[in-house]
Amino acid sequence: GVGVGAAWKAAEVEEGSTVAIFGLGAVGLAVAEGARMRGASKIIGVDLNADKFELGKQFGLTDFINPTTIGDKRVSEVISSSISMEMGLPTYIYVIKEMTDGGADYCFECIGLASLMAEAFSSSREGWGKTVIVGIEMHGSPLVVSPYEIIRGRSICGTYFGGLKPKTHISLLAKKYLDKELNLDPFITHEVGLKDINRAFELLAEGQSLRCLIWMDGCK
Repeated sequence: GVGVGAAWKAAEVEEGSTVAIFGLGAVGLAVAEGARMRGASKIIGVDLNADKFELGKQFGLTDFINPTTIGDKRVSEVISSSISMEMGLPTYIYVIKEMTDGGADYCFECIGLASLMAEAFSSSREGWGKTVIVGIEMHGSPLVVSPYEIIRGRSICGTYFGGLKPKTHISLLAKKYLDKELNLDPFITHEVGLKDINRAFELLAEGQSLRCLIWMDGCK
């Protein structure tokens, strides 16, 4: 619900807009699903795990960027001369700007790193780009952004539970799922019995699992 709500309520992604999602865990992929439902024309996923692209396509992901592989290419191979370079920003930010003709309309940080939040903000479009912080900063580090970038029209906000109100919105999401408007089944990537619950945690730590069903003995 958090990821879908972030795209639906917190950002209010518009039809035909461009979206960049930083971190493709279960929450990030849920953001992609929410953006797909809202009619986004381009949904870019940023993650170190290349396997997330094929999985993400089921949730509307149209493009994928692995920041570690772009660095091996010359800048001229991935960025046109129309995109100006600024000192100190990672190359992949300019790739996002190239893919979205200037920056994504909506950016979502779904990991919980202040540095990545700042990079998501820098990847948004000048004039109206909006960055939504979904991840909880895991180290207690402050978020530093340039006031100059804010003055030029970018905005940044946080979201609690994706902006959803449980009493009213959870039932709406349930109905959308039953009506096959909301795609949830691909989130269940593994199923184990209760005796193998430790394996479920291992799959999560290894980045192989999105959601794992734990079956009580005799219930499967």
